[in-house]
Amino acid sequence: MKRFLEILLISLRLGVSSFGGPIAHLGYFHEEYVRRRKWIDERTYADLVALCQFLPGPASSQVGIGIGVARGGAIGGFIAFLGFTIPSVIALILFALLLKELDIADAGWIQGLKLVAVAVVAHAILGMASKLTPDKSRKTFALLAVVITLIWQTTFTQVGIIIGAAIIGLFLFKNKSDQDAEDFRIPLSKRFATVCIILFFGLLALLPFLRELTGANWIAMFDSFYRAGALVFGGGHVVLPLLEREFVPTGWLTEQEFLAGYGAAQAVPGPLFTFAAYLGAVINGWKGGLLATVAIFLPAFLLIFGALPFWDTLRKNQKMKGALLGVNAAVVGILVAAFYQPIWTSSVTSAIDFAFAAVLFSMLVYYKLPPWIVVVTGALGGMILGYI
Repeated sequence: MKRFLEILLISLRLGVSSFGGPIAHLGYFHEEYVRRRKWIDERTYADLVALCQFLPGPASSQVGIGIGVARGGAIGGFIAFLGFTIPSVIALILFALLLKELDIADAGWIQGLKLVAVAVVAHAILGMASKLTPDKSRKTFALLAVVITLIWQTTFTQVGIIIGAAIIGLFLFKNKSDQDAEDFRIPLSKRFATVCIILFFGLLALLPFLRELTGANWIAMFDSFYRAGALVFGGGHVVLPLLEREFVPTGWLTEQEFLAGYGAAQAVPGPLFTFAAYLGAVINGWKGGLLATVAIFLPAFLLIFGALPFWDTLRKNQKMKGALLGVNAAVVGILVAAFYQPIWTSSVTSAIDFAFAAVLFSMLVYYKLPPWIVVVTGALGGMILGYI
């Protein structure tokens, strides 16, 4: 029980302070779980990030679930997800019910929190790069990943890069020695994992038939949100336009309602997939918000529960180590590209922004201040700068 409470409190703190989108969340997780708590080592964290980048769904949420599973089994994974997700779910349902007309997209404190994300992600990338790209060949992998990701910004670019890096790394690094990752205990059976994978594909195939057969609105909602969570690669920024095409043209909600929620989703911490909670609440009140949240995140649970027991065995296989060395280097490049677009381009728009981001970075890296102090400073500083 003490371990579950620890997982809940830490993930809840992350859930109320992790602004900036999925790549920023990976930075916050790295700071909390790797640097401070040392629940997992650098190599294991990088392997887990690579796995979740490859799977469809919200990568940062799946990383958090995976760490929770390692710490406390399936229950620990659920608790880690609950703590990280519930704050933004509650906030977005309240936006839908009470604050639809509130315009906060350009608020000063939002800009300050964007600059916090710049500092956090930069810190995480520097730490991961020093460990995962120590030689010229792996630096080259990372560089190519940056270039390809920025030039070809498509839904499946990241997956293609990871697959290509794995294939090349399998041959290029097959004889390269590298520090082994620490044991990452996955207290889930392979039988349970197989059931989860079967359930994932079963629901994907069955829900559209149930939708047509019953005509029930709640099944139609569940089907739409489940498919969005099951078929989207690239995280929250990619799922937003998919949800727009799913619900606005069909008349579930208006374009204005959708855009109001889009602004709210950018303003709250936690995973962007919780935008589904806003949409569900607009369509059918708070019950619709909860239904939408369950539906869009269920594929993430089924996939990460299904993959982890097999993944830990594969990553320790001698033949697979070369592939993972290539994948981890490519992931560094993907994170650098995401740091530039959209985090840097949407956050640092002036010399003052750059100066403030440098101050926040120094607070985190050189003065070793707790992340929550950096977050509060960013929000207050953004409010002050907004009046200048």
